[in-house]
Amino acid sequence: MTLNMSPTGLLTSGLSILGMSLLFRLLQYSKQSKIIPSPRTTLLPRLSPAASTALPYPPDVIPGARDVNSPYGTFRLYEWGHEGGRKVLLVHGITTPCVALADVAKGLVRKGCRVMLMDLWGRGYSDTPADLNHDIRLYSTQILLAITSSPLSWTGNGEGFSLVGYSLGGGIAASFTAQFPNLVRSLVLLAPAGLIRPAHFSKTNIFLYSSGLIPEPLLLWLVKRRLRQGTVKKSVTGAKGDEATTAMTAELPDDAEETPEKSGSASVARTDHFAVSPAATVAWQLDHHAGFVVSFLSSVRHAPISAQHDDWARIGTTLASNSESSAYRSGAQGLENGKVLVVLGETDPIIVREEIMEDATRALGGDGHVAFNTIDAGHEFPVTKSEEVVRHVSAFWGLG
Repeated sequence: MTLNMSPTGLLTSGLSILGMSLLFRLLQYSKQSKIIPSPRTTLLPRLSPAASTALPYPPDVIPGARDVNSPYGTFRLYEWGHEGGRKVLLVHGITTPCVALADVAKGLVRKGCRVMLMDLWGRGYSDTPADLNHDIRLYSTQILLAITSSPLSWTGNGEGFSLVGYSLGGGIAASFTAQFPNLVRSLVLLAPAGLIRPAHFSKTNIFLYSSGLIPEPLLLWLVKRRLRQGTVKKSVTGAKGDEATTAMTAELPDDAEETPEKSGSASVARTDHFAVSPAATVAWQLDHHAGFVVSFLSSVRHAPISAQHDDWARIGTTLASNSESSAYRSGAQGLENGKVLVVLGETDPIIVREEIMEDATRALGGDGHVAFNTIDAGHEFPVTKSEEVVRHVSAFWGLG
């Protein structure tokens, strides 16, 4: 039997076989690669000190850096400040690494605190545990790994540590507190996820991000493409982008607001603030962190972004119980002040102020369990209005 094919037909068949082969290899790679290394091991060893310093997210831009090893991979952490001060762990959002909260942390250090920042799995200089869902179990484990890696005790003397969460980090912080209330001395939520109403999730995004409907390698490519388009739109025009990228671009300040508090020149920012552009940092992750999109997508699917009313209600129950506890009144139990502080952006398109005030008050058990402050900004206010954030938090904690 003779099979006759034209050159065009042979080329088409060859490309189809090649495409199927590449797709098969990608599928096999995604199954076999349990830990995707961060730029800490894939990029930094190839750079000179000067080139490392010139990165959008320099590895030494925040003091107190260390890398924490674990069965889930290695993650980057920064700890500095007064050893005897209030201990504060800050948890960042879904796209920008912990440098987004660095100015808030620096302001709290000036108030006498000991602070800790960490890059969540798959962000910044933290590896991606690609075979695990990025849910509250994984993120809670990372918090516990972080505080137990410190040379200081973060849970001793009956005080515990204060937890500040921004955006996705707010959802993580609230759910962690619900499970470990006696570890958490105080809970502060900055534009927190966790109670986002279903109306804010479009059918397109539900389809796009749902597992199994699109082959995973193709879906990762599509998500990366849309995220990249979002950073370009935001950095060039200040636009929020389409619905699929709104959660990411909302964390990025417009070009006119890149310097915290609009401090002026980059040289001024480098002496008074951490001179890092969130938009450039996210673009850098897209280019150099092979696990970033994997972690982003898994967080969208599994992290405590919405429907966390039960966890918030547990916090409310703890607050109500603590108000009757002699141990609480003597300061030997967590969640001091009997309230959670929630700071919101007046024009935030993601965490809508009126909605979260209503939903959080109901979930936490009433006005007596929550205090609200509003800042005249959008979702990015911890970056652009860090000093105002520090003032609200300091007043809540009585730091002066």
